[in-house]
Amino acid sequence: MRYFIKVLKSKSPKRWNGVQRRIGITGGIASGKSTIGKYVTSVKKIPILDADIYSHEALRTGTKATNAVIKRFGPIVSKETDSGLSINRLVLGDIIFSNANEKIWLENLLHPIIKKRFIDDLNKEKDLPIIGLMIPLLFEANLTYLCSEVWLVCCTINQQFDRLMYRDNLDFKQAKS
Repeated sequence: MRYFIKVLKSKSPKRWNGVQRRIGITGGIASGKSTIGKYVTSVKKIPILDADIYSHEALRTGTKATNAVIKRFGPIVSKETDSGLSINRLVLGDIIFSNANEKIWLENLLHPIIKKRFIDDLNKEKDLPIIGLMIPLLFEANLTYLCSEVWLVCCTINQQFDRLMYRDNLDFKQAKS
């Protein structure tokens, strides 16, 4: 499978201009971002900070974000675990990918949490000469100012559908939504 990476560079004031090289890695769903991230980490030995990991942590059992999601959507999005109520991510995904307003609500809840984690972790890793920032919604979340350059990962639409259906065990209609 081939991936395409377009490196977007700019002298815009909305970009990081510090000493540390910060590579923002972004792209559409199932475009190959994680594959590129694994390559960058394992072959190039560049550490990656990952927005998806931060998002999962923000929605772990017992967090304020998890409680807010359950309060908004009710028991349909929750499941009982040994440690308490957790989010049923498949149900939540169905809701937010079928309702733009609910997606915006969830992003408004999670983006500030994720942004704070990036800033905190970048401060902890400030002595590294280079670091990757895996941020699927880099532009939508207005986080380009954290990056000195942006790598946009893309593939064909058919590859995206195939990857998404395989990864998430979806049919074509679900993948398309």
